[in-house]
Amino acid sequence: MATKKKYYAYFVPGENRAGITDDWGECEKIVSGKVGARYKAFETREDAERWLARGAVYEAKAPPPRLARGIYFDAGTGRGLGVEISVTDEKGKNLLHRALSTRELNRFGKHLLKNAAMTNNYGELLALKYALKIAQKEKAKKIFGDSRLVIDYWSRWHVKRKELPRATVALADEVAELREAFEKKGGTVARIAGAHNPADLGFHR
Repeated sequence: MATKKKYYAYFVPGENRAGITDDWGECEKIVSGKVGARYKAFETREDAERWLARGAVYEAKAPPPRLARGIYFDAGTGRGLGVEISVTDEKGKNLLHRALSTRELNRFGKHLLKNAAMTNNYGELLALKYALKIAQKEKAKKIFGDSRLVIDYWSRWHVKRKELPRATVALADEVAELREAFEKKGGTVARIAGAHNPADLGFHR
């Protein structure tokens, strides 16, 4: 399926420069390092033009909800190097070093899966595994993630065994067992919106 075209509107006050491009790389070069530079992606050129005409002002966003104390997990491919996994606390502080050696972490404190065949869903499942192990060490009672598939199905023994790779099924069984033990001790695993997940690896622009 073809990627839907986006239009990037930009405004650089110091140079009194404004414009629209459908190339993110071009927009990034124009605004990078420029004090006060503003940019925004739009689905249509008309919307981009309207934003510039209104002064390229960002709309005020609602404040994020107060996050519960706990452990948060996510997986993503935003850096373009493959699937990365992330586990943090509610403030976004990395926690993967509590389950993996520093050699297995990149400079961002995340873990990059070496196997290019591994999917983002597999990454989410692996991230939950480490979140459960860290929760055990930290004596934490709450774990949050934004993957419905992993939280509502794969980590609850609901896996299509004949359709998924063996490695995924084996990991799902391991995670389901860890989750069962965690919940028997009063722990909970719940979903949170991706936009509010401090472990987010979506790299949203």
